[in-house]
Amino acid sequence: MTTLLTTHDISKIVAAHGLPELHRRLVAYLEADFRRWNEFDKTARTAAHSPVGVIELMPVADASEYSFKFVNGHPGNTKHGLSTVMAFGALADVDTGLPTVLSELTITTAIRTAATSVMAAKVLARADSKTMALIGNGAQSEFQALAFHELLGIEEVRLYDVDEAATDKLAANLAAAVPTLRVVRCASTREAVRGADIVTTVTADKANAIIVSADMLEPGMHLNAVGGDCPGKTELDAQVLERAKVFVEFEPQSRIEGELQQMPADFHVTELWRVLGGEAEGRTGNDEITVFDSVGFALEDYSALRLLRDCAAELGLGRTIDLVPRMEDPKDLFGHLMGREALRKAA
Repeated sequence: MTTLLTTHDISKIVAAHGLPELHRRLVAYLEADFRRWNEFDKTARTAAHSPVGVIELMPVADASEYSFKFVNGHPGNTKHGLSTVMAFGALADVDTGLPTVLSELTITTAIRTAATSVMAAKVLARADSKTMALIGNGAQSEFQALAFHELLGIEEVRLYDVDEAATDKLAANLAAAVPTLRVVRCASTREAVRGADIVTTVTADKANAIIVSADMLEPGMHLNAVGGDCPGKTELDAQVLERAKVFVEFEPQSRIEGELQQMPADFHVTELWRVLGGEAEGRTGNDEITVFDSVGFALEDYSALRLLRDCAAELGLGRTIDLVPRMEDPKDLFGHLMGREALRKAA
């Protein structure tokens, strides 16, 4: 039997635990899975590109469980009343191939992306970071702001988006959710970035944009580059990467899809799992500039699906569905389809 988790189930999980606790638990799941990185069968996601967007399949597996996520990225979708990013995914038993969980991942992707950003910032940002610039104020922005406030002690977020309505939305949501968080609206990216300890870019346009240029950098800054996540889509000037220590999730994928696509093949980066596992250094000084070139990797969805399954079991949520047929004789698929009684009558 397969457990189905819908958007309503995810909302109930968030309502039961609160978003701060869910972020906290997911960071723990992510860290545990990243620290056993070498146990996983990994591959870069496969993508079907069109002039208006991309549809991707993201698989990963360890010795016991396989997972995948189907996800799109279509910046023009909001004109049609649809989300820019929509997703669903599954867990399956490796020994039998039986799908055990089928879940929505649109809401969950926003939660897991913020949790992944926090996981990276814990080892890459300065410990005394208090101010974050948030460039791109769309669907993922609240999750980023809240996760950094709740888990890393960010006290002020500085907002900028070319769409003022998006900033209106974000500012109103943050004021309602966390009145103690200082929210500053800015007139440009440069104004928002000035004096920020952490800079998070989460823009949606499928373009080689330069959201942050090298002359905006300040000593000790950490850049959390989230929006550049497919070929032909970037947010940082290449000179930003040249001046920073750069960290990625899965290097073969990041070379194709991340900010890293701008750089020569021998440009040095460090995979984040090596820092979390104690095999490589993260930030080594308060004046160092660090970049987390985050494109999203399948292991993060595996972690999120495991957490959803555990939370649903704790709360009695989800329902079982016949995603695969249950048969008295597993070899008689035709008989199951036609109905045994009907076949007997016809005989």
